Parts: sequence; C-alpha cells; structure tokens
Amino acid sequence: MLEVSGITRIFGGVTALDDISFTIGQGSITGVIGPNGAGKTTLFNIITGIYSRTSGRVSLEGRDISGLPPERLARLGMVRTFQNIELFGNMSVLENVMVGLHTKGSCGLLACSLRMPWSIAEERRLRKAAGKWLEFTGISDLADDTAGNLSFGKGRLLEIARALAVEPRIILMDEPAAGLNSRETLGLAHLMEDIRQMGVTVVLVEHDMELVMDVCDRIVVLNLGRKLAEGTPREIQENTEVIAAYLGEE
Repeated sequence: MLEVSGITRIFGGVTALDDISFTIGQGSITGVIGPNGAGKTTLFNIITGIYSRTSGRVSLEGRDISGLPPERLARLGMVRTFQNIELFGNMSVLENVMVGLHTKGSCGLLACSLRMPWSIAEERRLRKAAGKWLEFTGISDLADDTAGNLSFGKGRLLEIARALAVEPRIILMDEPAAGLNSRETLGLAHLMEDIRQMGVTVVLVEHDMELVMDVCDRIVVLNLGRKLAEGTPREIQENTEVIAAYLGEE
C-alpha cells in the first residue's frame, strides 16, 4: 500500500530524517514510535505532502506521490489527522465532516450561493453521508453541537470522522490517543479495528505503548531521525536497542 524509500529531510544544518525506508501492507495497522524528537511527525508531514523531502521517494500503491500536495493525496486515497486537533470551531460537528466530503461534491460556488435546486439536492446528500460517518465513530448525537465546544476526546473522534468521509484507502493518525482517558483509548482501539475491517490501512504515530502493542501488526521505531528497528510488537518489545533508546539503558 505504502512504500517509503530513503527519505531524508535536512532543515538548515540539522538532519531531521536520515535515509528512512519501510513498507506498509494493505489492510494493516502499523505503528511509528520513538522518543520525543525522533522525527515521527516530520515523517508524517513528508508522506502527506506538508513538508518537502531533501531526498527519497514515497509511493502509494506503486505510484510515486513524492511532493504531491495534501489535496491531491486526498483524491488518491490518503488522508491524515493531526497531533493538535484541527477543527473548524465555529461550525457544527456535522458541517466539519461535510468539509471532508468536498471531493464528493460537484456544485460550484455560484450554484451554491444561488441555492439552485441541484445544489440543494447535493447538500442534502452530503449531509446524509456526513451523518453516516458520525454514526460510525459514535458521535452522531453531537451532530448539531458546535465543534469548538467538544471535549478533547470527542474532538479526536470528529477529526477521524472527517478524514474517513473522504473514503480513503489509507489513513495516517498522529498521536490519536493523546489526551484521552483509558475508556476513550479503549474505544479508539476498537475504532481502528473497525476501520481496518473496512479495508482501510492505518498508520499511527503514538506514545501510548499499550495501545500500540495491542492494535499494531508491525511497528517502525525511529530515534534521532534514523530507523532504529522494525518488526512485530513482540520483536520490538524484546529489542535491546529500542529499550535503551526509551530508557537510556539496556
């Protein structure tokens, strides 16, 4: 599904990522972990077209997508969520998900402004589709609430619902469990499994090691901008280099 080959990113004189390579299988859940400053979010930003790369290549289903902007990647089936929740706070929960459906609409600004019959019909269709994703993520009862008034955990779910509205083939989540309590984290684990059951590949950056070990098929470990290890959760748990990177000793 996704292949990262030799990705390097240099900011000024600082090498944030150094020759990172790995592959992601279709329908899998893969974790990207590492201590603070390891380069995890920088890697996500390069994969999803927010940062440019210094060298290397990113491929989606065999197609070179290196350097494509996020909106192009969304149309190709790749979406992401952010470490810091990025919602339209003054819009309703339902309207936030409808933003994610922009690739599914065909009416232009003029038709929508004039409330032409076909634009009204399309809006009705998009509202129904948005409601489906709110139901999928368990927050349909909040559809009319203002997004800015949501709890942190519900905001996380809304961001995931909006990403899923694009109907992606792969979703990258940047620390989706950050700020969640134990009950919300358990619900997130079930949600990621439901997403996988739809055939969507999941890649997540996460610091909650219990969550990562429970849901991931494979794990990539970064440290100081380099790939330290890659393997199954059991292999990573037993890797002395990974233990040393996290704890400072073997």
